[in-house]
Amino acid sequence: MNPVRKKRLYIVLAILCGVSIAVALALTALQENINLFYTPSQIATGEAPVDTRIRAGGLVEEGSVKRSADTLEVDFVVTDGAHGVTIRYHGILPDLFREGQGIVALGRVNEQGVLVADEVLAKHDENYMPPEVMQALEKSGMMQKHNEAKAAKQGYQQESAQ
Repeated sequence: MNPVRKKRLYIVLAILCGVSIAVALALTALQENINLFYTPSQIATGEAPVDTRIRAGGLVEEGSVKRSADTLEVDFVVTDGAHGVTIRYHGILPDLFREGQGIVALGRVNEQGVLVADEVLAKHDENYMPPEVMQALEKSGMMQKHNEAKAAKQGYQQESAQ
């Protein structure tokens, strides 16, 4: 083989190897950072993978928040109207977190079906709800109940302000 052709072949092979390595690294990084969203119904029926980082969301069930007396651990139930899933979180909850509020939790489902969250996100204003949570609530029919409760609360706040 001609030495010039041989040199070109080595250069092309080196470029192909470099591009292949870059693509493999990018795909690995993307795969590790994907957090799929699951509704409480999907988690309750076992569709969510165990010990894999996921996002789960819904409304915090009234009367379900249980705080530990001596640690920052909090257990609460999130529902989509059809099913509820217990979420265990160790840390300080967001200021906007409260019962009846739409939230998204990031964490891993354990063998008991409890989502052990390492991050809890609460909606940031009165009208916003994460799109995944809104779709799940609309499917289960809970969105109408949530809107009615919100309207009743706003009416009560307006009456008390006068």
